[in-house]
Amino acid sequence: MTHKQVQKWPIPISVNEVEHYMKQRVGLGVSFDLGIRKLKILKKDVHIYYVNGLCDTMFIIQLIKELVEINYHEKLSGDLFNRIENMLLNQSVEKTQELDTLVTEVLSGLIGIVVEGEDTAFIIDVRSYPGRAPMEPDTEKVVRGARDGFVENIVLNTALTRRRIRDERLRFEMHKVGKRSKTDVALCYLQDVADPDLLNILRKELQSINIDGIPMADKTLEEFIVNQGMNPYPIVRYTERADVAAAHVLEGHVVIFCDTSPSVIITPTTFFHHVQHAEEFRESPAMGTFVRWTRFLGVFTSIFLLPLWLLLVLEPSLLPDKLSFIGPNDQTNIPILIQLFLADFGIEFLRIAAIHTPTPLSTAMGLIAAVLIGQIAIDVGLFVPEVILYVAVAGIGTFTTPSYELSVANKIARLLLLLCTAFFHLPGFVIGSTIWFIFLVHMRALNTPYFWPFLPFEPKGFLQIIFRRAIPGSLLRPSIVHPRNRYRQPPGEE
Repeated sequence: MTHKQVQKWPIPISVNEVEHYMKQRVGLGVSFDLGIRKLKILKKDVHIYYVNGLCDTMFIIQLIKELVEINYHEKLSGDLFNRIENMLLNQSVEKTQELDTLVTEVLSGLIGIVVEGEDTAFIIDVRSYPGRAPMEPDTEKVVRGARDGFVENIVLNTALTRRRIRDERLRFEMHKVGKRSKTDVALCYLQDVADPDLLNILRKELQSINIDGIPMADKTLEEFIVNQGMNPYPIVRYTERADVAAAHVLEGHVVIFCDTSPSVIITPTTFFHHVQHAEEFRESPAMGTFVRWTRFLGVFTSIFLLPLWLLLVLEPSLLPDKLSFIGPNDQTNIPILIQLFLADFGIEFLRIAAIHTPTPLSTAMGLIAAVLIGQIAIDVGLFVPEVILYVAVAGIGTFTTPSYELSVANKIARLLLLLCTAFFHLPGFVIGSTIWFIFLVHMRALNTPYFWPFLPFEPKGFLQIIFRRAIPGSLLRPSIVHPRNRYRQPPGEE
């Protein structure tokens, strides 16, 4: 995608011209949060631009105090610009000669200082973004483990990751996305491990994004980076846990941080990345394997239990005599397929309502749905008891899926399998399941096979998916990320 060349305006040597530009283009004097502090230092005008709410006020006051002190300790002769630079008591001081860069940085929460007679401005990082403290994400809770999670501040999120990976080869490559929003987006990777081809793809995709802004943050980035279309299955993985993100960086993945978002994007990922959970790695290998198998069973149940039960209801001859009790014993005027769809959508109503319901009221809503609606629906003959039972078990399997996006995609697959089974019975169930499997096998996430290591089959990777191996025994990084350094614990590395 081609872009028009953006004209770079130099900073005028007159501070009055800079102020005029700020008033005409940026809204100085109209927007109440955009401010200016005018100083007279050694008989020269010095203007400080800032945005209230994004800056640390105490830092600004201290900087102004140091600048004013120049009038009492310095002579009129000499280089005022260099004196001001030496008096800026801050760890992050940069210079710019471009007016649009000055405006962008000021609107990002930094302060800009322009000096009369100079075509260079100082950019000082005194950002103090409003936000909450790190806390454990609601969707990725663990029994044991870290309780700090990502927040909406990209600076804090990168610090949480840097705290876990103190390697000089860890990189946070910053980009700005959005012509108006200029949102900070960072690519996080290990320089000597991450796949250069993947990095080039991500850089190219980020630079080609041509849109006003990305207020929906990481989700908008995903839609630009991957061409998902109507495919319901997630191609990238989201996480709000800093330890999970750091673990994937060490494996060779590239993690995308987006300002204003408490979650990060992990690339590349496969189907099996979406069914992993941090809890498995906080327990012993045996317990972690048991939890993983239980979760796999829950995912399998959420997809195939209802279609399989419907098939046995429609084809009782497939059941052995000892299992002949499976199926509704009572006659009903409503077809079983309609009952399954009504009950399944009822659970989806509850899930959506729980998201929009305040916590104190969600418990009462659940009791109303379970006790009143469910039981009365059975008493009046709308549902047979077996429908409620199997839909509930399938719903629990949906909730055991760690990835919310994957759980919803599996529910769509389950509903399609129900339709195939209802219309074509056994051939419909077999053909529908086969088409679902082939669809996932042919999916690729950023040139990565979605069903790796099952297809293409890789024995070592397959064993690591089936069994939770001890960390000392996991010497190799996953080959799916094409790491430049395959060994996690290479002998004799300095």
